[in-house]
Amino acid sequence: MTDVIEQPGEPLDPFESSEGDEIANTFWGDAWRILKRRKLFWLSAGLIVVFAMMAVVPGLFTAPSPAPQDPGGINCVLSNAEQSPSGEHWFGTDTQGCDYFVQVIHGAKVSMRVALGATLVTVIIGLLLGGVSGYVGGWIDNVITRLADGFFALPYLVGAIIVLSALAGGSRRSEWHVLTAIAFLGWPAVLRLFRSTVLQVKNLEYVQAARAMGASDRRIMMRHIFPNAIAPTLVYSTIGMGAVISIEATLSFLGIGLPLGTISWGIMLQEAQQEAIAGQSLHLLIFPTIFLVLASLAFVLLGEELREAFDPRLR
Repeated sequence: MTDVIEQPGEPLDPFESSEGDEIANTFWGDAWRILKRRKLFWLSAGLIVVFAMMAVVPGLFTAPSPAPQDPGGINCVLSNAEQSPSGEHWFGTDTQGCDYFVQVIHGAKVSMRVALGATLVTVIIGLLLGGVSGYVGGWIDNVITRLADGFFALPYLVGAIIVLSALAGGSRRSEWHVLTAIAFLGWPAVLRLFRSTVLQVKNLEYVQAARAMGASDRRIMMRHIFPNAIAPTLVYSTIGMGAVISIEATLSFLGIGLPLGTISWGIMLQEAQQEAIAGQSLHLLIFPTIFLVLASLAFVLLGEELREAFDPRLR
């Protein structure tokens, strides 16, 4: 990757730069200068913005707002069941004659909310436990890492079934139960990543200098270690959001996630599989799959772009 060339006259020392140039010479400023030149970064970020708008304001894409009991809203006409895509129904209709485009657009709401919520919970737990484990060390580190190892030993699918069954069963299950199950099983990965980064950063010279000057552990962690150790976790979390979208859809498709009747891409795929096996109404399988793949891929690509921008070895 092409190195960033400083403009003539621009101060190289961040302490000598003016207030407007301070960010330009920082680690985050260097990463932004790289990212804003990458077309793949803007493409993936644009896709994420589109899916976020689908989740928050689906009315920008389609007028009806379907209810859980009637996913197609006013567009459900039984005589129009299983129609192929047309000018009137862009994605065709489902087995109950509901406009499939409306359902696919509104299906982004559950996937994005579960992805954001589960990722936030896993990151918060992982950062707290990983920071304490890496910085304090000793028996506290041993207890936390052994606890994480116990979670890693549990197969993900089996763990999800256990957690979801313990929280709620059948039709009583909601997206919050799925979110909790994914977060409950996902935090050990964030913990290990952040802990390993803290172990590297806490022995650097500037941290030792701050400790020698009498800085408290809290100040050292928040002002010196955390800002310089968070980048790998940010990359992992971005990629992880794409994985959570796929996990939620997989759990729902297997019948252990969201209940039938929920507007979700995974539920749509579950309901469409029998029609697809029979070779009929393939559009019921194709369109949710396309949106699911694009949503997951957007977060994965964005995470890869962040990784290349944050890693000095790849610049």
